[in-house]
Amino acid sequence: MRWAQRPADSEKTYGYRRAGVLAAFTNAVLLVILALWLGWESIARLRAPVDVIESWMIGTSLAALAVNGGITLALVRGRNDLNLRSILVHNFGDALSNVAIIIGAIVIGITGWRWLDPVLGLAIGLLVLWSSIGILRDSAHILLEGRPKEMGIEEVARAILKVDGVMEVHDVHIWSLGGGEIAMSCHARVPDMHLDKCESLLSGIKAMLAKEFSIGHVTVQLERAGLPAQSGYVMPEPAKR
Repeated sequence: MRWAQRPADSEKTYGYRRAGVLAAFTNAVLLVILALWLGWESIARLRAPVDVIESWMIGTSLAALAVNGGITLALVRGRNDLNLRSILVHNFGDALSNVAIIIGAIVIGITGWRWLDPVLGLAIGLLVLWSSIGILRDSAHILLEGRPKEMGIEEVARAILKVDGVMEVHDVHIWSLGGGEIAMSCHARVPDMHLDKCESLLSGIKAMLAKEFSIGHVTVQLERAGLPAQSGYVMPEPAKR
């Protein structure tokens, strides 16, 4: 977490925000591997059940459950952070496994159903796998500079077209820097105007994007209207007001 909060420098010009995303991706990969291993071991135990010592299972699981509870209370406020979310999922999987072990140990002690232990392990593995795939997908999307899912390219471009002086928008790119920071770049065509007016127009675009879309890092290349388009993505002119 501290590494992700380090400021930008001459090498990491956007800062270290994606360090948390990279950690979440790595953690999710490990969770997927763990879930597959749990499934493999559970199937093996279903084929060849083994004896278990119920008292050891209950004692160890209670101690681990107390640790899981402390970790959850410490991290629950940061559940919107992708890295912390991956840790919470990992911790939640551990807690569920401990609860399942306690219940399984009690039931096995009463009924002698040795097959219950691998069945619970298989269920926990499937749950962890399902949760981890979501984190793996979200973190990979950010690392590949995907568009934030809560906004659309055309929606943002049309909002820029409503700024007085903007006649056309193209080459729109929006991506997440991690840690809730969003960046955007685009080309905007404007009529011939003085540099002071260009700066005022740029300020208006940036203020609008920050207010309506929470985009904090904006780069706009202004082009003189009437030049031939060099991009396949050219927004239409806004409706006349």
